[in-house]
Amino acid sequence: MGQTGAISAEHQEFMSSYLESLTLVERLHRLLLDVIKDEFERVGILEINAVQALLLFNVGDNEVTAGELKSRGYYQGSNVSYNLKKLVDTGFMHHQRCEVDRRSVRVRLTEKGRNIHLIVSTLFERHAAGLSDTGVISLDGLDQITGSLKRVERYWTDQIRYIY
Repeated sequence: MGQTGAISAEHQEFMSSYLESLTLVERLHRLLLDVIKDEFERVGILEINAVQALLLFNVGDNEVTAGELKSRGYYQGSNVSYNLKKLVDTGFMHHQRCEVDRRSVRVRLTEKGRNIHLIVSTLFERHAAGLSDTGVISLDGLDQITGSLKRVERYWTDQIRYIY
């Protein structure tokens, strides 16, 4: 085969690896939600789902608007309003209208929400220790993965912003 065949084979190999990476990222996200769900079942907290628990973890000590949840990367999904309303109604979040823009609502964790944050934080600390202690991945390995994922995130963001 000539040069064209080599480029095509290389492209095909890259495409195959790219698709495998996409599948793995999606699977890892779903698995993360399952891990969080299992932890909450283990400790007997059934009134909150994994997506809502992760949202509470990401908000932490911050006070944010619904729009900021997405722009800061705290929440990825189309039903942010539903989950916020549910978290407010169940007492995990407090909401307050902004003084300047009355259309905007700021949310922050209640004591009940901070308890969920602590449970998820403790779970993640336990996993980090386990990954490190068993040699599953090193700090350098995590840094490489994180760096690569950030570059893909920037590329995808640029595709969305500049495609038209």
